[in-house]
Amino acid sequence: MAAVRKRVWQLSGIGAFGASKSKVSSSFERAIFHPFPISGSRHFSQLVKSNRKHLFLVDTLALVRRLEGEGVPSKQAEAITAAMTEVLNDSLENVSQSLVAKGEMQKTEMMQEANLSKFKAEVQSSQGHHFSLLQHETEKLRNDIEKMRSELRNDIEKMRSELRYEIDKVTAGQRLDLNLERGRIREELADQSAETNNLTNKLDREIHSLRAQLEAAKYDVIKYCIGTLVSISAVGLAVLRILM
Repeated sequence: MAAVRKRVWQLSGIGAFGASKSKVSSSFERAIFHPFPISGSRHFSQLVKSNRKHLFLVDTLALVRRLEGEGVPSKQAEAITAAMTEVLNDSLENVSQSLVAKGEMQKTEMMQEANLSKFKAEVQSSQGHHFSLLQHETEKLRNDIEKMRSELRNDIEKMRSELRYEIDKVTAGQRLDLNLERGRIREELADQSAETNNLTNKLDREIHSLRAQLEAAKYDVIKYCIGTLVSISAVGLAVLRILM
């Protein structure tokens, strides 16, 4: 109300006259703080628009007539009415801006929640796809190892069968050569067995390495998710603290 009075004195130009100021102030207070008489034929005289396209319904004609009835000159009554209308429109504009700001804040929070849900879904999808690929590669390596082991067993059994056949066929005079051949075959078998063991050890090491990489990747994804959630939570708390 102090703002209304100040605006009234600025527009009416009567602040320099002490007696007139006292009279207008008394008349203005009676016009503002005492309700208008209610009648069935009363109509609002003007629909006032603010500069920002908000509407405020003011019965300016009745207010001017009431001020004139209290002894206020016509021009001053119109200036007072215009000042009241402007102040009321400014107040309405401030309330409207406050409500718009709250709506924008809620919209921002909803967008952040949607982005967080989308990010969680993408991380889970990427993690599942990565784990599936690693499991597929591990299973493929296991199948290759089993296949190679089976082939090596078959080759060894075949060589043993051939050796037995040669032993049965060889005569007593050829046993020395047969023993030499047997020694050579044993050496080859030993070499093949050593190579088989080396290959098996190498494959086992590869399997262990893949498992370690799988665990490391899983931990990295978990740490990344946790870090991201903590960062988003911190940003959200900071925004809420600033807004509050």
